[in-house]
Amino acid sequence: MQYWVPKALALGVLLGLTGCSVFPNDAHHSKNYRVNEGINVPDGLEQPYQDPKYKMAVAVYDNNSDSDAKLYRPPQQVLTLAQGSWAESKDKVAKVYFDKNDGIEDLSVFIWESLDGVLVNHNTGIVKDARQEGTIETDWYSLIRKDEGWLWEDIVEVSRQRFAFTVEQKEHQRTASLTAKLLDYQSDEQPLTDTLKQQLEVRALNEVIAEFDYRYRLLAVELRKQQGLLSLQGGFDQDGNAAMLTLVEKSAVMDRLSNFLERVNFTVIRLDRDIDQVKIRYEAPDQSVWDSIWGEEATVLPLADGDYIVKVSTTDDGQTALTWLDSEEQVLDAQTMELLLQSLLEVLRSRGLQI
Repeated sequence: MQYWVPKALALGVLLGLTGCSVFPNDAHHSKNYRVNEGINVPDGLEQPYQDPKYKMAVAVYDNNSDSDAKLYRPPQQVLTLAQGSWAESKDKVAKVYFDKNDGIEDLSVFIWESLDGVLVNHNTGIVKDARQEGTIETDWYSLIRKDEGWLWEDIVEVSRQRFAFTVEQKEHQRTASLTAKLLDYQSDEQPLTDTLKQQLEVRALNEVIAEFDYRYRLLAVELRKQQGLLSLQGGFDQDGNAAMLTLVEKSAVMDRLSNFLERVNFTVIRLDRDIDQVKIRYEAPDQSVWDSIWGEEATVLPLADGDYIVKVSTTDDGQTALTWLDSEEQVLDAQTMELLLQSLLEVLRSRGLQI
């Protein structure tokens, strides 16, 4: 027993110092191969015993080799960041689906316009335009670039690509898909592999998705602005009082009115659906120097601070009227209503709100 214990300890130390893997099946794999020089024993001491069966040549795996193994990367992901976009997990191609969002008249046209925007950003064009048949082929452009230089950075083109984009729309025209396919590839530095091909196709597709998202966000803002401008206009209620008129149904106005008023510094005290009235309180916002510097000045309405009542009714021609009364339940005069209407329209325009 006393003989085996020292021998086992010596063997353990030797194996640790020589870097031998504890997993013998992978010990000689190039990724795990790292064996250092043996320990130098001072004069007068014996060299530790090493079983020839476990002896390995001194070597270190070359991490700087040009082996394809170091080029492994996780697969590219289709970024469904646009509203109404989604991808099928089982798709083996670069493909994304779009649902028709509010405000988009023709979904396929909107997708093509997003693609046109990407090509403009790359200063390239279209070689074959067959979008009526659902496909186009682009001219050359570069998705992979690198920076060189020190004080002056130069953008170097690593490779160039040409793609075919295909749009397929469902019969109900509420859903469409966009597919990207690499047609041609040129590079003096980077050879084309299956992995790189997949990465390029997904990257090209993601650029179109990002452009689609950007354009729809702009469209949504414009829609909100237009709805705000068109939703209120001056007029008279069925009793002949000065009022604000909207084409929105009365029940919908009651649902949205309180939310809108709270955004323009009103406090909703009571919403009474039985008599179609909203009691509110107005307090003019405080203006500060910092608000003017940052361009966030709140709009001051032409009203005195205090309580008001908004009466919601329907006119003879089917419009919805908003009649404003003061705390004494006196209807506001036509001049005040006109100034108030213009101020609210300005808020609708600047903030993209709607009622």
